[in-house]
Parts: sequence; C-alpha cells; structure tokens
Amino acid sequence: MFPHTAGLTSTRTRKCPQEENRHLSCRKERKSLSSKMTSGEVKTSLKNAYSSAKRLSPKVEEEGVEEDYCTPGAFELERLFWKGSPQYTHVNEVWPKLYIGDEATALDRYRLQKAGFTHVLNAAHGRWNVDTGPDYYRDMDIQYHGVEADDLPTFDLSVFFHPAAAFIDRALRDDHSKILVHCVMGRSRSATLVLAYLMIHKDMTLVDAIQQVAKNRCVLPNRGFLKQLRELDKQLVQQRRQAQSQDSEGDGREL
Repeated sequence: MFPHTAGLTSTRTRKCPQEENRHLSCRKERKSLSSKMTSGEVKTSLKNAYSSAKRLSPKVEEEGVEEDYCTPGAFELERLFWKGSPQYTHVNEVWPKLYIGDEATALDRYRLQKAGFTHVLNAAHGRWNVDTGPDYYRDMDIQYHGVEADDLPTFDLSVFFHPAAAFIDRALRDDHSKILVHCVMGRSRSATLVLAYLMIHKDMTLVDAIQQVAKNRCVLPNRGFLKQLRELDKQLVQQRRQAQSQDSEGDGREL
C-alpha cells in the first residue's frame, strides 16, 4: 500500500451484485479447473501458459515489436490475471501517478483531495452507475472525464479506448498530476481503459500491460472487454510492424 493513499482503503464499498456474481463465478471456474487436475498437472499447465506468455511478450524498446509476437488467446491472458494478483483493496497505483480504484474511493472527496488527486476518469459514469460528474468535484481542483459504460461482455467499450487514453496521457504529462481511474469495483471497466492506455501511449503489448497492472492490483476484465483488447493489440502490433518496415526501407535507401 502506498503511504500517501493509505487512508483511501479504510472506507467501505457497496457491493455490486452483478460484479460479485461474475467474480464468484470466476472463482468457481478456477476451483473446478483445479479439482479436475492433479497438483503436478496444475503446476505444469500454469508453467506452460506463463512461459508461452513470456515468450510472446515483446520487449518494446528501440528494436520495436518482436517478429514472433502474436496476441494470445483469452484463456491464456486470463491466467496472467490469476497469477500472483495482490489482495483486493479499494485503490492501487498501477503505473506512476496512475491509480485504479472503486466507487468508494471516487466518492470520498476528502481523501481524494488529501491524497492529491488532480484527475478522475469515471468508467461507470451515469445515473445508474457511479453518478458523480464534474459538479461532484466542482469545489475541488479536479478535472473529470466520464465514460458511460456497462460491465457487460456485449458492451462496446472499445469506442472509448482512444479518448480515455488521451485524457490519461494529458493528465500524466504534468509531473504534479495524479489520476484515479475507477468504476464500481475497479476490476473490469476501469482496468480495461488503463490497459488500453498502456498499449496506446506506452507502446506495450496486451501481455505487457496485463503483467504491469496485475502485479499491482487484482483486476479481471470481462470476456467481452478482453476480446476488444485483443483486437486493439492486433491493430497496434500491425501498425508498429509497418512503421518498423518503413523505417528499415528508409535506412536502406540512405545507404
């Protein structure tokens, strides 16, 4: 837990039946999977999955995207979320000055101000979700961006990927800014938008982004959102490879 946001974890959050049921179902699925396999088989299966993910995960540095990278399947990606996730808390820093939190965190104006947050991205904006908006923070030095999204596999969250990522990116360009991205539980909608930001603006693959977020917070986007992230990953990888190819051709002509 980060000292300057420790107070944010002391509040109690309302339970969202749909979110709770989905995550209970996820835990039951994992338990059922484990019960059908011996201990050795479980370890071997997980080891293979993580080794594969590590192999597929590129080091996005000067050389760009590795040639053999391909977007893993949904089940393989879900294993990355399950591996070593920290215990669920109200809010966590998942990238410098970038936090994922829940409804209770977003509603606690006093602690938000005390912790120094300057931006809030509400991924559950709207009357029937977390009904805050700019007016809720009107007497605070906080910039607000709302995304009216439902945590349903059929909901198209991808149309908000680039606008939300741009809002986060603008916020983090200021060294004194600190941004909270939240939904109801801080596990699906908000996590999906943060993953998209890391992919779009930090040149991460989906595997890299998941590993970065999951080591700091317990998150699990629904299957529909994960599918949309996979499509984004494929598009970005293709664009980067094309850019690399053009750069290589340009270097060849100069020689």
